[in-house]
Amino acid sequence: MKKKSSVKNTLKIINKIQKIRSKNNVNWMDVLRLSVKHAPEETIKLLKKINSKDSQISKLYRKI
Repeated sequence: MKKKSSVKNTLKIINKIQKIRSKNNVNWMDVLRLSVKHAPEETIKLLKKINSKDSQISKLYRKI
């Protein structure tokens, strides 16, 4: 029974994290919009670097 309780608790925590992240994602998108307005070329370069690293992370996840 302890394992079920632990799983339930973990899922509750994950749900809380999801809610917080969804709100924080809006903030990140606002920062991105501001960045594009004031430094579009630099922003695009950074986004490409971020995307490259995200791709590397995704490939690692596939190995799990």
